[in-house]
Amino acid sequence: MDIRTAIGGLLAIYGIILTIAGLVMDADARANVWAGICLLVAGAAFLVWVKARPTKLPEAAQTTDAGQPEKS
Repeated sequence: MDIRTAIGGLLAIYGIILTIAGLVMDADARANVWAGICLLVAGAAFLVWVKARPTKLPEAAQTTDAGQPEKS
């Protein structure tokens, strides 16, 4: 699992919680709504980033049976 997936998921979950909390509470809690929306946008950006540019693992170097790299 890529670290961007974990970060994006957590930001999105916290954003949902804050947005719901801000909508349920009084008008004084509008900061929670805005913070929740910002976290949702940031979480979505991370998740889109994962889909748009997946991590490419480098090819493993060829090694001999002794564990030493081959000389070409």
